[in-house]
Amino acid sequence: MAERAEIQETVKSFILEAFLPGEDPDELTPETQLVSSGILDSVATLRLVTFLEERFGIQVEAHEADEEHLNTLASIAELVASKPGPGAR
Repeated sequence: MAERAEIQETVKSFILEAFLPGEDPDELTPETQLVSSGILDSVATLRLVTFLEERFGIQVEAHEADEEHLNTLASIAELVASKPGPGAR
Protein backbone atom coordinates (compact mmCIF):
# COMPACT_ATOMS: atom_id res chain seq x y z
CA MET A 1 0.00 0.00 0.00
CA ALA A 2 1.31 3.43 -0.88
CA GLU A 3 2.22 5.58 2.07
CA ARG A 4 -0.22 8.39 2.83
CA ALA A 5 2.55 11.00 2.46
CA GLU A 6 3.39 9.64 -0.99
CA ILE A 7 -0.28 9.68 -1.99
CA GLN A 8 -0.62 13.25 -0.73
CA GLU A 9 2.39 14.41 -2.75
CA THR A 10 1.09 12.72 -5.91
CA VAL A 11 -2.37 14.25 -5.51
CA LYS A 12 -0.89 17.63 -4.58
CA SER A 13 1.16 17.67 -7.79
CA PHE A 14 -1.93 16.81 -9.84
CA ILE A 15 -4.07 19.50 -8.19
CA LEU A 16 -1.37 22.15 -8.59
CA GLU A 17 -0.88 21.30 -12.26
CA ALA A 18 -4.54 20.84 -13.17
CA PHE A 19 -6.34 23.42 -11.05
CA LEU A 20 -3.80 25.83 -9.50
CA PRO A 21 -1.12 26.49 -12.13
CA GLY A 22 1.39 29.06 -10.94
CA GLU A 23 0.31 28.90 -7.30
CA ASP A 24 2.83 28.51 -4.49
CA PRO A 25 3.01 24.76 -3.69
CA ASP A 26 3.62 25.58 -0.02
CA GLU A 27 0.15 27.11 0.17
CA LEU A 28 -1.45 23.73 -0.57
CA THR A 29 -1.12 21.87 2.73
CA PRO A 30 -2.59 18.51 3.78
CA GLU A 31 -5.43 20.40 5.49
CA THR A 32 -6.22 22.97 2.78
CA GLN A 33 -9.96 22.88 2.13
CA LEU A 34 -10.33 21.92 -1.54
CA VAL A 35 -14.07 21.59 -2.00
CA SER A 36 -15.40 24.06 0.55
CA SER A 37 -12.93 26.74 -0.61
CA GLY A 38 -13.95 26.33 -4.25
CA ILE A 39 -10.65 24.93 -5.54
CA LEU A 40 -12.55 21.81 -6.59
CA ASP A 41 -15.94 22.33 -8.22
CA SER A 42 -18.06 19.46 -9.54
CA VAL A 43 -16.14 19.14 -12.81
CA ALA A 44 -12.77 19.33 -11.05
CA THR A 45 -13.94 16.71 -8.57
CA LEU A 46 -14.79 14.35 -11.43
CA ARG A 47 -11.34 14.94 -12.94
CA LEU A 48 -9.75 14.24 -9.56
CA VAL A 49 -11.71 11.00 -9.12
CA THR A 50 -10.68 9.87 -12.61
CA PHE A 51 -7.05 10.67 -11.78
CA LEU A 52 -7.21 8.74 -8.49
CA GLU A 53 -8.76 5.70 -10.15
CA GLU A 54 -6.25 5.64 -12.99
CA ARG A 55 -3.14 6.52 -10.97
CA PHE A 56 -3.77 4.26 -7.98
CA GLY A 57 -5.83 1.52 -9.64
CA ILE A 58 -8.76 1.95 -7.27
CA GLN A 59 -12.51 2.36 -7.59
CA VAL A 60 -14.02 5.45 -5.96
CA GLU A 61 -17.68 4.78 -5.18
CA ALA A 62 -20.27 7.45 -5.99
CA HIS A 63 -20.96 8.11 -2.30
CA GLU A 64 -17.22 8.70 -1.73
CA ALA A 65 -16.93 11.45 -4.36
CA ASP A 66 -18.02 14.07 -1.86
CA GLU A 67 -16.67 16.78 0.41
CA GLU A 68 -16.19 14.38 3.31
CA HIS A 69 -13.74 12.22 1.35
CA LEU A 70 -12.18 14.73 -1.06
CA ASN A 71 -11.96 18.03 0.82
CA THR A 72 -8.31 17.81 1.89
CA LEU A 73 -5.14 16.09 0.72
CA ALA A 74 -5.19 14.20 4.03
CA SER A 75 -8.75 12.90 3.51
CA ILE A 76 -7.96 11.96 -0.11
CA ALA A 77 -4.87 10.03 1.02
CA GLU A 78 -6.95 8.27 3.68
CA LEU A 79 -9.54 7.26 1.06
CA VAL A 80 -6.91 5.99 -1.41
CA ALA A 81 -4.98 4.11 1.29
CA SER A 82 -8.18 2.37 2.45
CA LYS A 83 -8.85 0.95 -1.02
CA PRO A 84 -7.58 -2.34 -2.34
CA GLY A 85 -5.99 -1.89 -5.72
CA PRO A 86 -2.80 -2.54 -7.65
CA GLY A 87 -1.57 1.05 -7.27
CA ALA A 88 -2.33 1.25 -3.57
CA ARG A 89 -0.01 -1.53 -2.51
